[in-house]
Amino acid sequence: MGTDVQSFAVANLRRRPVLVETGGFVAGFDPSTTSPYINYATPLPGTRPTDRDVKELIEAFRVRDLKPRLEFAPDAAPAVEPALREAGFSVEAVHEYLVCTPDRLTLPQDAESGTVAVPVPVAVPSTDEDFRAIDAALSEAFVGEFASSPEGAARLRRIQEDGGAVRFVRAPDGGCAGGATCSAPAVGTAELAGVGTRPAFRGRGIAAAVTAALTGAMFARGAQSVWLEYSGEGSRRVYERVGYQPRGTRLYMSLES
Repeated sequence: MGTDVQSFAVANLRRRPVLVETGGFVAGFDPSTTSPYINYATPLPGTRPTDRDVKELIEAFRVRDLKPRLEFAPDAAPAVEPALREAGFSVEAVHEYLVCTPDRLTLPQDAESGTVAVPVPVAVPSTDEDFRAIDAALSEAFVGEFASSPEGAARLRRIQEDGGAVRFVRAPDGGCAGGATCSAPAVGTAELAGVGTRPAFRGRGIAAAVTAALTGAMFARGAQSVWLEYSGEGSRRVYERVGYQPRGTRLYMSLES
């Protein structure tokens, strides 16, 4: 599965507004933001980079005043980590990823009884107000990682318009209680990301509901699998109840100034 996930990472970065391919690496940039979580690189599966390849990759970031940063599945390109370490890169994090296939997708389960939970209504955003509310809710959910902005709301809309999907649960005031996104499928798989619930609405099954809805939407579009990363054991249990299983790890590396 590592090669599939890595091939997807390459295809997904090639959708960025600005693309640089050099020495077996693909770097995707979005001029509307300096976020390192959007502007990063990944290797082609099986890449064996030289010192010159890594230097050219670093320069692609430096000329844009961005931190050189990569995300990749190390088992799909085992020669990359040593080459990056030699150039001074360090590991930011190692995240396990989970995968769901059509035969495993299940309705959200109640954590205590194991029975099907009361359905949480999941909505599809359609207005600018919807996208702004989702962006604001995710900013609140991921405290300190990014601020809500018009550009963030616009990126959410682009995900949906470019073949991906965005789903959310409305708050009683008409805003967003929580939501998530899923990229457009590529090489038979899709990445589900940004699953976030505002603190006041946690523990109500929102994360499981949007995860199941997005996963089902991708299967309906022909994806053979959907994968995601999780941030803690609590979220892992939520995803496993929907049908996700551990399959491998992804490595995050960056070079400080």
